[in-house]
This record gives sequence, C-alpha cells and structure tokens, in this order.
Amino acid sequence: MDYQALKNEVEQKTQQTLEVLKGEYAGLRTGRASVHLLDGVRVPVYGSDMPINQVATVATPDNQTLTVTVWDINNAGIVEKAIRDSGLGLNPMTAGGVIRLNMPPLTEERRKELTKVAGKYAEEAKISMRNIRQDAMGKIKRAVTDKEISEDDQRKFEDDLQKVFEKRATEVDALAKQKEADIMSV
Repeated sequence: MDYQALKNEVEQKTQQTLEVLKGEYAGLRTGRASVHLLDGVRVPVYGSDMPINQVATVATPDNQTLTVTVWDINNAGIVEKAIRDSGLGLNPMTAGGVIRLNMPPLTEERRKELTKVAGKYAEEAKISMRNIRQDAMGKIKRAVTDKEISEDDQRKFEDDLQKVFEKRATEVDALAKQKEADIMSV
C-alpha cells in the first residue's frame, strides 16, 4: 500500500470539497454586491443554457450595485429575464445593453435564513469530508487485513490522516463563521 499516494488523494479531495464550499458561499447574497452572486444564473441563448459570464461581463461599480454588460444587445432582455427568474430577489433595470442591479438591504429575517443556508453548506462539506475519511480508513484497514502494513503502521497512518481531517474541518468552520459574519453585518 502506498500511504503517501493515499494521503495526497485525501488532501486533494478535501481541498476540492473546500473549493466547492467557497463556490457555494460566493453565490450567497450578503448585502454587498459581488460578481460571484450571478455565477449560478443560466441564460437560455444560442440553443443552450449558458452561464451568465459567457454572454456578459459582470462588474461591481460600488458596494450596492452590479452591472451586467451584455455582449450581444439582442440578448439583453433574455439575460434580464434570467436574472429576474433566478430567485435571488434582484430587480434588474435595463438601459441598452447594460443591466443595473441595485442590492436591496437584507431584512433581519432573510439574514437569519441565509445564515441557516450557510450552516447547511458547511455541514454538507463536513459530511463529504467524513465520507472521504471513511473511505481512506477502510483502505488502511484492508491493507492490514491483507498483511500489507502492520498494526503499528495502521495507527500511525490513521492518526496522520485524522490530523489532515481536523485541519480541514477547522478551515470549514472558519469559512462558515466568516460567511455568517458577512451575512449578519449591516
């Protein structure tokens, strides 16, 4: 059994889980304008659903405003409708090929809902990491059963992997705490 390869695989998978969490958090509205807010918006143009960043440029001229500059002015209405139907609670205003989105202030109730969603995302990331850990620990146990490694090596490897998972769990908690603070700040 190649323990170093297993450890590298675990670190890579847990890092991917963290990246997914960061992506989900980028799409959560905090009250400040963020170009990543529209990452999940798909626009039905040219015969397929395309991400908004493939049909327009998204920018933040200030903390409370997003501008979406549509490359093909004929698609401005379609992009506006996609934003309106996205469920983000934004009201787009179109002037030519530029769509302006003013960020309405979040209500206290909506902030609490978003905090719960952020917590759910963090919990899903932790569950994913637990599954990765279970899989890795199973491989180590099989290696002991197959007499590829000793029980002493098993304990050493398991302790080493546990440290990796504890580090990643701490990173998830820090991200969740930061996102909650962003959401709750007025």
